[in-house]
Amino acid sequence: MSESLKIDYDALPEEARIVHDFLEASMKPDPERAATYVAEGVVITFTGGRVFDHPSGPTAFNAMRYAWVKKDMRQFDVAQGAEGTVVYSTGYLYGAWPDGTPFDGNRYVDRFVVENGKIVKMDVWNDSAERILTARGIEA
Repeated sequence: MSESLKIDYDALPEEARIVHDFLEASMKPDPERAATYVAEGVVITFTGGRVFDHPSGPTAFNAMRYAWVKKDMRQFDVAQGAEGTVVYSTGYLYGAWPDGTPFDGNRYVDRFVVENGKIVKMDVWNDSAERILTARGIEA
């Protein structure tokens, strides 16, 4: 994996710190701690359009897809959007597939909407499906 960039946590806007802390809890994985950063009724749309209403959903999905996975968080972008404050977290996934084969450099982008100090919406995209296809010799 390429050398990780250090995020200046203290320089992040409050909404980005909420997202950062949510992602840290999610990577442990500690879905109950991660749930403290989300609003009741949160909508988490994961890769493949899978919809969850609690951080335990993505945790269970990731347990099937990966032996383990972490995020190398590189950047947080914050903007005001029609839905509220929007935070993008971008970087790379690294870890191991279920058979133990390691991987790194797997791009991800997570989009969050934060209102009143809580995450109300999360959308997740990454290159895992492309990497699985390529590993199986499928060029699509």
